[in-house]
Amino acid sequence: MSLNHQDDPAKRARLRWRARRGLLENDLILTRFLDANEEAMSDDEVDAFSRLMDLSDNDLMDLLLIRKEPEAAVDLPHVHALLKKLRSA
Repeated sequence: MSLNHQDDPAKRARLRWRARRGLLENDLILTRFLDANEEAMSDDEVDAFSRLMDLSDNDLMDLLLIRKEPEAAVDLPHVHALLKKLRSA
């Protein structure tokens, strides 16, 4: 049985590490969001967050600031739902 995000300290640490970004604005938004929501995040939200962390800093910033909407591998309902939460954080 594999542990879900909430039960595995290594997975939680990895998620927080991936949130450290080159652009300070991204770093601040993501860290603030994790500080407030990490313990309550569902596995779908963790998956969406991980998919967003695969993007370049500039593409991520465009999504967070609503300059663009998700495309291709991140154009999924659970990514849209997480982006809505991130944008209001």
